Amino acid sequence: MMPSARPAISRATLPTTLDIEVMDERGERHQQSIAAERSLTIYLNRREIVTLMTLGAEPEALVAGYLRNQGLLGELEDLEALQVDWEVESASVVTRHLPEDIEQRLGKRTVTTGCGQGTVFGNLLERQSLAALDAGPFSQALLYRLLEALAAHNATYRKAGAVHGCALCRDDEVLAFIEDVGRHNAVDTLAGLSWLAPLSDDASDYQGANIFYTTGRLTSEMVLKVAQAGISVLVSRSGVTQKGVELAERFGVLLIARAKGRHFQAVDPAGRLVLDAIPPLRAGDALKSSRHDASGKPSSADGAAGHDKGAQ
Repeated sequence: MMPSARPAISRATLPTTLDIEVMDERGERHQQSIAAERSLTIYLNRREIVTLMTLGAEPEALVAGYLRNQGLLGELEDLEALQVDWEVESASVVTRHLPEDIEQRLGKRTVTTGCGQGTVFGNLLERQSLAALDAGPFSQALLYRLLEALAAHNATYRKAGAVHGCALCRDDEVLAFIEDVGRHNAVDTLAGLSWLAPLSDDASDYQGANIFYTTGRLTSEMVLKVAQAGISVLVSRSGVTQKGVELAERFGVLLIARAKGRHFQAVDPAGRLVLDAIPPLRAGDALKSSRHDASGKPSSADGAAGHDKGAQ
């Protein structure tokens, strides 16, 4: 819903990289782009909430998405102002309503496995009110098309490295791609862009998003944030964690881990993945398969060989 009065929102975008002089292994000096890293302290109705480290590309969306995902911001019509001031490295957010249990929420913090250590306030990781998502089948061929489309994005990583990337997608179309120094910043920024979209001319750009991509691990907090956004497919080039799998099963999120090229590992207890583009075996693939049983454990022959080597 559009707010009755348009909130005052700054536009404090900064460059994501800067150049420094480095010396290589031959003693030669040259200019190298590196990722920016800036501190941004968030204040909600004059109360200090947290300090984030960020590139600074979309600070307003990052702040909005972070507070939304933590359950500290309600409806868009409640937002009065969101102002980022890099001179004092702060973001001031004014809202008409705060959660009634804000003191209780801010009193409990869970340090997660996020890059730079993520923080979850209150009992978000134990949230029971979020219903399981109702989603249909997901095509292997669609996954491959999406991975090809994503290859054209990660500009900051190619230039400077040291960042994670996340993308909001509609089938094989990349609606938005965000890079930041931590993967949780990137997912929060995408959540903020989507939430603030009704205030801009590109509101329709985020409609119908049904896939989320990240370069980072599929942890509990990542799964929770994606489920909060109503997205039921989470893809990563990295692996999964135990709690991530547990929450994905609870919320009905299909996990596609280690997705690179034509390879992936799906966690799909609901059987949503349609294998309609199975790649042919390559040299070495059959050997790898023969060395593992259906559970993924080494075969008895490999186990015996390993023990024999250890005894030598």
